[in-house]
Amino acid sequence: MTLNVRGFAAQSAETPLAPHNFIRRDPRDTDVVIDIEYCGVCHSDIHQARNEWHSSVYPLVPGHEIIGRVTHVGAKVTAFKVGDAVGVGCMVDSCQYCESCKADLEQYCTEGATMTYNSVDRHDKMPTFGGYSEQIVVSEKFVLRIPETLDIKAAAPLLCAGITTYSPLKHWQVKKGDKVAIVGLGGLGHMGLKFAKAMGADVTLFTRSAGKEQEAYRLGADHVVLSTDEKQMAAVKSHFDFILDTVPHQHDLNPYLDTLKRDGTHILVGLIEPVEPAVHAGKLIMGRKSLVGSLIGGIAETQEMLDFCAEHGINCDVEMINIQDINDAYTRMLKSDVKYRFVIDMASLKNA
Repeated sequence: MTLNVRGFAAQSAETPLAPHNFIRRDPRDTDVVIDIEYCGVCHSDIHQARNEWHSSVYPLVPGHEIIGRVTHVGAKVTAFKVGDAVGVGCMVDSCQYCESCKADLEQYCTEGATMTYNSVDRHDKMPTFGGYSEQIVVSEKFVLRIPETLDIKAAAPLLCAGITTYSPLKHWQVKKGDKVAIVGLGGLGHMGLKFAKAMGADVTLFTRSAGKEQEAYRLGADHVVLSTDEKQMAAVKSHFDFILDTVPHQHDLNPYLDTLKRDGTHILVGLIEPVEPAVHAGKLIMGRKSLVGSLIGGIAETQEMLDFCAEHGINCDVEMINIQDINDAYTRMLKSDVKYRFVIDMASLKNA
């Protein structure tokens, strides 16, 4: 039952994404086959397609924010049936026996999680291909149930942007009354605002760009601080319990550390490269402050996040596109010209 699948792929770091036919692995007894209906577009898709992390293997089919319908279940599958609305996020497998996996933290698998694309299946050694495609085959342990009350078009980015911001807020136990700041208003940042507000926090947006106040308030912010304004930054010195930093490129962390209370925590979720300029260690030592990082979430926590979104009426703000527009979407993303996440209507692949 090997599947011949059509998708969009990068053939090299320099070429635009274009139609590409490839083979999915044979479904195993514990697998679910999913017809993909929608796929979110993540900034990491650009990094991978253009080999900016120096690990890309071509041809590369991006996409790890996947929503679709089950079309086939293996003989040993118990959690899903044909017709179910389901999701697939950043991972499709892990070792299942290391300390992290046993703690439902598959993203930190000691052997390395099998990623949804640009990875290698740990059983048959075939390359994994992502959601810019017609179908995907995934172990049921890594398939997520989509609550009926969620808009499935807008739910796709929850599987990366959503869990990336939900997981650290839960892990560091953000609660009612905490003062939380979000750095950056993009795909991750706008979800951070929504989650922190739903958890009962007093929420501030840090932004370098004036004029974002009304948009920030709409998304859940109680306050907005212009981080380039020395007076505004001085007014929030030693003010925050937590800072959730969603900016994906190098930026100066030192001014933000000054705004943390004693024992405050600055959480990095967007930056996957060296911190420059250097952090002044005295800013951490003198206030017993913490600079930490967080990577997506495990499958159980991702399901918890989806259920939390359904309960609180939270979804990602999205702009729908056709797959034929993906290269233009990449260009617009790099200009921050999207509010706040592109989602591909995969029905458009039939016309590609």
